[in-house]
Formats: sequence, structure tokens, C-alpha cells
Amino acid sequence: MFMGEFQHSIDDKGRIIIPVKFRELLGTSFVVTRGLDQCLFVYPREEWTLLEQKLKSLPLMKSEARAFTRFFFSGATECEWDKQGRVNLPGNLRDYAKLDKECVVLGVSNRMEIWSKPIWNEYYEQSEETFNDIAEKLVDFNFDF
Repeated sequence: MFMGEFQHSIDDKGRIIIPVKFRELLGTSFVVTRGLDQCLFVYPREEWTLLEQKLKSLPLMKSEARAFTRFFFSGATECEWDKQGRVNLPGNLRDYAKLDKECVVLGVSNRMEIWSKPIWNEYYEQSEETFNDIAEKLVDFNFDF
């Protein structure tokens, strides 16, 4: 399981070092794609395959389903580590997530997320203010702490 928050930076060539414990969970080949909330989602191959099957089951006749799968799959790219444990993030994904220098790498259960530090800080501050409200709404999903 991915968990934790780490501060990292991207070099001029678009490479970022990922925490060792996350590298072990991702394996040698993994998928990076556009995520929600203007971050990147990073999936181990096994998790990507499960997600791919779920997305394939969406109804093709629904425009929202087509739009989401296009958005999600068109940004996806298979990645591997270099010898220094870095991954080179494609320019289109860096542009989407506005990744410049300072980044935040998060572990979020079955995936990893890569955020621009300023965007993460803003998101975190907004979410922190409504965390209790969000937790109360999770009860609707039969979730209890």
C-alpha cells in the first residue's frame, strides 16, 4: 500500500526521484497518467490492469464515459526507472500538472500521486477546512473511522 507525503524536485530534463519504498511497490514498469485535481496518478502495472478493466466496462454510449476514458488513457504512458531511481515525466503530463521544480509525492492506497507543491498546498488548505464535512459524507458510503 502506498502511504506518506514526500517533498521532491524535478530537474531540467523532467526527471524526478521517487522514494525507495514507492519504487519497490511500483516495480520496474508502471503507468503514469493525468489524475484528478491537477495531479498525476502513478499505478503499478497490476493496479493499472484492474483500472483498465473497470474503465472498459463503462457504457460507450454515454458521452461522459467516453470523455473520461479519452482523458485518462490519452495521457497514460508506461515508464521505467533509470539507474539513479528517477523517472522521466513526459512534457504533456508535466504541463497538465504544472510541475516545475518543487513537487509533492503522495502515497494514496493503490496509487502514487505527483503534485506541484503550490497546487498541493492550496488543495490541502482547502481540504483541511472541510475535512470534517468530508468525513461525515463518507458515512453515506458505509464508511466509519
